[in-house]
Amino acid sequence: MKKAKPASPRNANSIDVHIAGQIRRIRLERNMSQDELGEAIVVSFQQIQKYERAANRVSAGRLYEICVALDFSISQIFEGMTPKPR
Repeated sequence: MKKAKPASPRNANSIDVHIAGQIRRIRLERNMSQDELGEAIVVSFQQIQKYERAANRVSAGRLYEICVALDFSISQIFEGMTPKPR
C-alpha cells in the first residue's frame, strides 16, 4: 500500500484559491481587463491569469500592488474566509 504524498508547498491551498477568486471578482467588478491590471502592476496578462487560477501564488508585495491598482483594501480580500481550527 502506497503512502499518500504530503501536499507540496507549490500546490495552491484554500487560501490561495480564495485570494485568486477575490482578485478575479474585484477586477471584473471594476470592469478591468487582465491586460489593464497587468499593465498597472507591470506584469503580463498571462501572469494575471495565473494569479486568478491560483496556478501561481501571489506574494504579499504583489497582493498590495494588485489591491492598489484595483482600489481595494487588502483586508477585504480575506473577507468570507473561515479560519481553520489549529
